[in-house]
Amino acid sequence: MRFTPEELEAARDRVVPDVVASDLRVLFCGINPGLMTAVTGHHFARPGNRFWPVLHAAGFTPRQLRPAEQGELLDHGLGITNVVARPTARADELTAQEYREGGRLLAEKVARLRPRWLAVAGVTAYRVAFDDKHAVIGPQERTLGATRIWALPNPSGLNAHWTPATMAEEYGRLRAAAFAES
Repeated sequence: MRFTPEELEAARDRVVPDVVASDLRVLFCGINPGLMTAVTGHHFARPGNRFWPVLHAAGFTPRQLRPAEQGELLDHGLGITNVVARPTARADELTAQEYREGGRLLAEKVARLRPRWLAVAGVTAYRVAFDDKHAVIGPQERTLGATRIWALPNPSGLNAHWTPATMAEEYGRLRAAAFAES
């Protein structure tokens, strides 16, 4: 489905609901909703976004889900939220203050939901939100209570130095860690 620029711009004030439940194995966390996500209400909805194909290639789902099927993630012990709730056309429209406040609110959400892993899809967003300027892709030393944190590559098509194959490999490392636990 195609949307006009006016329809996309009108979505800037929409709230995109989280796909969450208590005690998930992995709570995936995007940077913030894009305008396509805001229009549709489905996370990672932009056609060039590689989240859904990479999630499947990494073994998290038995088939590639479409954004409209995001609710099925809960059946696999997975969920989705964002660091910042405000929809934008590009993540560079966000301020450092929004990232820091988003990190604070995300920590509260994690304390309430108690996922085993929080997987932040964007190491730069993680660095700013959690004031950890030296973070790299992979598991982090920091925890939020009993929740471990993994910084993942951002699946946006703009993140061209990560291919779908190398992203699937990194997401697969998280999957192995998350599902190795009882």
